[in-house]
Amino acid sequence: MQVSTVRTQLQALGAKPEHVSRVLRHWLQAIPLTQGRRALQHYLPAALLEALPRLMAEWSGLLRIHTQAPGADGSERLLLELQDGQSVEAVLLPQRSKAWGLCVSTQVGCAVGCRFCMTGRSGLIRQLSSMEILAQVAHARTLRTVNKVVFMGMGEPSHNLEAVFEAIETLGTEGGIGHKNLVFSTVGDERAFERLSAARVKPALALSLHTTDAAQRTDLLPRAPALSPAELVARADAYARLSGYPVQYQWTLLAGVNDKQEDEIVSLLQGRYGVLNLIPFNPVEGLPFQRPEAEVSRGLIRRLHQRGILAKLRDSAGQDVEGGCGQLRARIQAERPVRLQLRPAPSRA
Repeated sequence: MQVSTVRTQLQALGAKPEHVSRVLRHWLQAIPLTQGRRALQHYLPAALLEALPRLMAEWSGLLRIHTQAPGADGSERLLLELQDGQSVEAVLLPQRSKAWGLCVSTQVGCAVGCRFCMTGRSGLIRQLSSMEILAQVAHARTLRTVNKVVFMGMGEPSHNLEAVFEAIETLGTEGGIGHKNLVFSTVGDERAFERLSAARVKPALALSLHTTDAAQRTDLLPRAPALSPAELVARADAYARLSGYPVQYQWTLLAGVNDKQEDEIVSLLQGRYGVLNLIPFNPVEGLPFQRPEAEVSRGLIRRLHQRGILAKLRDSAGQDVEGGCGQLRARIQAERPVRLQLRPAPSRA
């Protein structure tokens, strides 16, 4: 179900644009139907008012919380079961700079196949609809405040552009999220850069870089678009200057693999409008990578600062609750599989 379908559905019940926005605000922001400056019974068309509880239940029913795993750092990892029995993850993030964040998924699985990512091992299973993406936010807001949404969960957002940008525009209008607090994460794709530049709601950009070496990037991200790190940074920097939001360059630190590229990082990022987020790898059973020693990571940050590169050391949220993307889903699938439940075909009688 897409947001455009819902808007059409509401219009068929007599809703004008302002009615549609009000209804979506109530659902997305977890506002009780009894609250608001104007009572809904005096504001909405009668047919819409009567259908509203059923419709909201239908939208929220696109997924349910299967497992909640609170972390010691204030995060909470959610495994969400979809109507077809598939599952995705969302993560309530610890508060940072007055923002209560939520990391949402955009696909079941992922086609990029990053060698250090659990999600990439499953391949792409299916796309999420824009309403399934938004339902993650609606559910999370029943648990706590969410005023920042990052599209960094399962999936590659640039491979599901229509649904992702429909969700971004809805969150930036009816969802009450400031545009700079919407973060579109991508491994880099020409179509994504074009869509970002043309978007009505322009989110901040997070670019998964991970290395300065083109050959190594192909090895680590085998099915990412064939753009070199230099080309990616040039496109990301152009968008940052257009939107006014600095790029967040994402770099998963892998011991002995990409944790000693100081000179190359300086050459690539010097003078760019952005910040480099260095994220020590969360160990995953079965993957051949290790987390660098803490002093190696801190030393790299220190030397980059001395050479004029704005860099931050970020720990992935929820390391004590399968912190890497896809780890909770993989464990639960192994212990208590969430099976695909096929619905019987409708009767044609």
